[in-house]
Amino acid sequence: MLTTAYGDEVLARLRETRVALGTMYFGTTVDEATSRAILDRFAERGGRLVDTANCYSFWVPGGTGEESELVIGRWLADTGSRAEVLLTTKVGCLPDPLDGPFPESAEGLDPAVIHKQFELSAQRLGTDRVDVYLTHADDPKTPLAETARALSDLVRDGRVGVVGASNSAPERLREATDLAADDSIAAPRVIQVRHSYLWPDPAADIRPQRPLDREMVAHAREHGIVVQGYSPLLQGALTRPDKQLAPEYRSEDNERRLAHLRAQAERLGITANQLALAWMVGGETPVVPVLGVSSVAQLDEALDGIEFELPAEVRADLDAQAPLGG
Repeated sequence: MLTTAYGDEVLARLRETRVALGTMYFGTTVDEATSRAILDRFAERGGRLVDTANCYSFWVPGGTGEESELVIGRWLADTGSRAEVLLTTKVGCLPDPLDGPFPESAEGLDPAVIHKQFELSAQRLGTDRVDVYLTHADDPKTPLAETARALSDLVRDGRVGVVGASNSAPERLREATDLAADDSIAAPRVIQVRHSYLWPDPAADIRPQRPLDREMVAHAREHGIVVQGYSPLLQGALTRPDKQLAPEYRSEDNERRLAHLRAQAERLGITANQLALAWMVGGETPVVPVLGVSSVAQLDEALDGIEFELPAEVRADLDAQAPLGG
């Protein structure tokens, strides 16, 4: 397995990190001034892991996919905080052409795409290296060995600390790990998937997104992989009674779990969002929440939840209500 001193340092920092700031809408639906205020507050409260992608947010009217990385790059340059921040970005989901049908037109993970898009991301972020570089979704058209070699070239050249996968199928994760038996190949050290206290219907088609499951957790435990979960608060549906759950979450089991979560949160004097995050970060296999917020107040609420010490009996109760995988 290919490793470098830079990668070892990044991985050690990742394993100590309890939260990531998701920046999907920075520069589009979250204006730059608000985005910078959120980044400032995240750093002020000790946050260090900032997550973006080369395609955020192409689907917003007028969006190109460059906006989030550009906002972060300008913030890093103005604050001089690059050394303190762990940067994650991703490749593979930018449509080509930009107005093509998605996900069919996704750029994929051909080596030429990876090298080109890495350079563009690094330029927008204003850095010569990226701490964590993730494939954004599986690409069945490109042999995984070719993708792995391209990512490993970036690790070997000191441009990337560690690599990993977002929205990857368990069998692809196993294959990627097996490929790293070769000393020239970097193993996936991070997996990022959708994860919340509620579980989506396994029959629902949410591609290219993929929820956490038992197989992924077992693989992460076996190989020391950091697990990250995006959309942990389901766009406010855990807390707001007027916010309807997405169709894939609408089930009697999830309604029961949500009612139980809210009741426990009220008893503890915290919000359902905060309770869900406290549950998420403190389990037997901790999951690092990737927080997508649109205001400083939302960020503070979430960070207070991550810092909340959840009583063991409450954790056991919540675990029983929401077994992994639904």
